[in-house]
Amino acid sequence: MERNIEKMLNRVSTAFIIIGTLIMLLMILQTPKTCISPEAPSKPHTHFPRSTCDTSPRKHLPLHKKNARLWSSNAWKTRVLSFSDYFLRLRDLGLIHNHTKALCLSAGAGHAPMAMERIGLGDVTGVELVDSGPVVRKADPHDLPFFDGVFDLAFDGNLGEDLFPGRVVEEMERTVRKGGVCVVAVEECGGEGVREVAGLFLRSRVVDVVNVTLEGLRKTSLVFKVGDFKT
Repeated sequence: MERNIEKMLNRVSTAFIIIGTLIMLLMILQTPKTCISPEAPSKPHTHFPRSTCDTSPRKHLPLHKKNARLWSSNAWKTRVLSFSDYFLRLRDLGLIHNHTKALCLSAGAGHAPMAMERIGLGDVTGVELVDSGPVVRKADPHDLPFFDGVFDLAFDGNLGEDLFPGRVVEEMERTVRKGGVCVVAVEECGGEGVREVAGLFLRSRVVDVVNVTLEGLRKTSLVFKVGDFKT
């Protein structure tokens, strides 16, 4: 009796092994169906593949068309308008003019440089660690590729996020002429925070401090006149 049970179990085991081997062979030999069905509806405003197997070339969109699409978005317009209002205030204070040669550091996608151009500045340079042409060129704000004193104004709207703020400030003071201005915006702060930021500027004096809203965020704006001043 026991011998019959043992034979039956051996046959069952052998059958399972054979079935498992066949299934494994089928999985190996069969082409994997990982593709999304080409019949699946696609959104007309996207340029994504119809399936994961679609290797057909995508239509190349020229840079000027990409920029036109980006710059026409409400989000872009809102952020540029925010900077425009901010720079208009500086113009009302007599700190910038249409002939001002301006430098925007840590310019991101280019909202601040575009805002400067929108209010009438004719010579604006935006720099960032990655270029975003034609508004922003690639340059390290910690080591700017410009001669001393070539700008009338330098602006950094994200000084608190820079890797080495002290080094960025040093480069701002170096590239701005004597009598020019450095403008920075940092996270909204009070007296102690203002003094900490002002302490980074070794060749400038504070001429304006005000809380502002930039890109929907509350910030503190500080304006420095560049000269032979010591804090």
